[in-house]
Amino acid sequence: MNVLLIEDEPRVADFIDRGLRAENHGVTVGPTGAQGIDLAKTGEFDVIILDLMLPDIHGYEVCQRLRQDGIHTPILMLTAMDALEDKIKGIKIGADDYLTKPFDFDELLVRMEALVRRSHHFAPNSNVLKVADLELDRDLLEVTRDGDTIKLTAKELAIIELLMGAPGRVFSRTRILNQVWGYSEDPLTNVVDVYIARLRRKIDTDGRKPLIETVRGHGYRLKAPS
Repeated sequence: MNVLLIEDEPRVADFIDRGLRAENHGVTVGPTGAQGIDLAKTGEFDVIILDLMLPDIHGYEVCQRLRQDGIHTPILMLTAMDALEDKIKGIKIGADDYLTKPFDFDELLVRMEALVRRSHHFAPNSNVLKVADLELDRDLLEVTRDGDTIKLTAKELAIIELLMGAPGRVFSRTRILNQVWGYSEDPLTNVVDVYIARLRRKIDTDGRKPLIETVRGHGYRLKAPS
């Protein structure tokens, strides 16, 4: 995912920048509204994170200008302004979502990914995910490998859908835990590791080349064998 971050606070910009890059996203930072508008017009981005309190142009005006100029990239407004009327105004002028500071980084990621999925800029809009010979039919909730059906539990299915949705991207244990179980901390011991081991026994068996890869110290990813 290629992200444009329009944020003037260095501390906040650095926090988001480092977090997104750790998730293997590309990030371009524009510290002013004018720079953000120019970058949005000249670059190709999947989502724009837009702070409202910018030093030169208010974020509302930035959003309006982008929409008037035909920029349809999803916009996530990020601001300390948390009044309901502020949120309504932001949505009315063209923002797609609104997140108030302070925020949880995992929530930022989830909201960004939801915006990109809904956007017509997101490449194939298919309900069938495929990585190598592994396929997931989201409508039928069915997983097959090389044509053989693999029976998965609801949690196993949720994990494999997460991994297949971004092949090659490393997902930390915390990220998997948050998105699949909704926890910020592990209430049990190694629950993610246990479920990954179960998935490996079901998917990477019978002499097949392994698809689920451990990135030591970081997490897991689904990677097609070369």
